[in-house]
Amino acid sequence: MSSPLLTVNGIEVIYNHVILVLKGVSLNVPEGGIVALLGANGAGKTTTLRAVSNLLRAERGEVTKGSIEYKGEKIHGLTAYDLVKRGVVQVMEGRRCFAHLTVEDNLLTGAYTSGVSRGEVAARLDMVYTYFPRLKARRASQSGYTSGGEQQMTAIGRALMAKPQMILLDEPSMGLAPQVVEEIFGIVHDLNDKEKVSFLLAEQNTNIALRYAHYGYILENGRVVMDGAAPELSENEDVKEFYLGISKEGRRSFRDAKFYRRRKRWLA
Repeated sequence: MSSPLLTVNGIEVIYNHVILVLKGVSLNVPEGGIVALLGANGAGKTTTLRAVSNLLRAERGEVTKGSIEYKGEKIHGLTAYDLVKRGVVQVMEGRRCFAHLTVEDNLLTGAYTSGVSRGEVAARLDMVYTYFPRLKARRASQSGYTSGGEQQMTAIGRALMAKPQMILLDEPSMGLAPQVVEEIFGIVHDLNDKEKVSFLLAEQNTNIALRYAHYGYILENGRVVMDGAAPELSENEDVKEFYLGISKEGRRSFRDAKFYRRRKRWLA
């Protein structure tokens, strides 16, 4: 791992001038790294990504404290358009494809801000099809009629068309079959390894996220309650019990483990 590409330092986020959602969140994403934001629904994962990509205003949210730096420069206040031009692209939760456009037209929208030649756009498109051969076969199909997995691939491919250095990936496994999830995470690994794209991904599926990430942060109620290298988190007894459903006595159901809300050893 190299020096930090993204640094989030003690940010607080408030919605509607009243609701405090993030409470002093700090994290680093090194250049060439895959960093996972883990936690239950409502923990603050998506809000953290939107704070980085400056998409909070659309949700009546704002960063009220702390700082966010990309390549050593503060980016708070830049538009999402400016961030894309600097190499930061977010893949939104729920995929957000243009249903009436073909798969290929969806992909081409990702190159809109780059201002490159047709030859470069064609080269990027070939690169996307190399990683997502299923999209090449479906290139003329309307996105609204493709599967959830194909739509997720389209959304990631569209981000790649902007030639990003960092992708903010929000809940890539949502609503997808396990086999498709494995395929998508495998492609994320390949993009990181071969194309040197860094990833900050928000994910509820702790098991698969920690298998592919280098480092992880666990959020609860808008706070980072634990962080560490992915292998260390995978072996942590609290993480096993609270997020993987495995205790020293073996696999447990969430109902059996729900007492964790009264324990929260990491908040002690």
